Amino acid sequence: MAARYELIAAELRDEILAGVHPVGSQLPSEAELAARYSAARGTVRQAVAVLAAEGLVGSRQGARRIVLGGERSQSFAELHSFAQWARSKGHRVGGQVLGQRRRRAGPAELVRLGSPEVLEVLRLRTLEGEPVLLERTVYASWIAGAVEALPPDCVSVTQGLYESVGLVFAYGEHLIDAVAAGSEDARLLGVRRGSPLLRQRRVTTTQEGRPVEWSDDRYRAGSVAFSIRNSIGANPLTRLALS
Repeated sequence: MAARYELIAAELRDEILAGVHPVGSQLPSEAELAARYSAARGTVRQAVAVLAAEGLVGSRQGARRIVLGGERSQSFAELHSFAQWARSKGHRVGGQVLGQRRRRAGPAELVRLGSPEVLEVLRLRTLEGEPVLLERTVYASWIAGAVEALPPDCVSVTQGLYESVGLVFAYGEHLIDAVAAGSEDARLLGVRRGSPLLRQRRVTTTQEGRPVEWSDDRYRAGSVAFSIRNSIGANPLTRLALS
């Protein structure tokens, strides 16, 4: 039999997905929920923690949590940036460059990008005001100037580069795994050090196959899910053994 907190979490989850608690609204306080369910506040706190881990509710405002919405699933069927995907789903998305510098490419970056000099950018992404993603992106030198010209709070780099220089991201190769949050990741994403993060590493190229970027993207647990559709005739998902 499910624990009491799991039953409370399940009912609140159903209400959020049904729109009873709209995105951006405040979830009832712990005291209000405890009274509603005739439960201890510690039990209610456990239930709300489950919803927070699933990305349905976010940071506290006093004794309340902000509703972030239903399950957020990003598909690999089409090549969209994080911002383009979030906007298409009606989410409020933000971005901020935390640091960038030009430097010589490392051996692996030289192989991936074919560029002896690169632009390294650290960018924090938010959904509904919550930090959900850290992007550590390395750009080839031929596009570095256009990236530097974008405002630090540019919401969609993909759209910005298309509008400024006509760049179209055409192909992407993705590798997905899980990593533990280091000190910097934990501080910027608002999680504990060692917390699990979903990592997506990708190389993106133009339609002609010219490498544009190599990125290491780290998502806070419960913030998004990835969906991959396959069939007997087309299977874009490949499993790799990690050493």
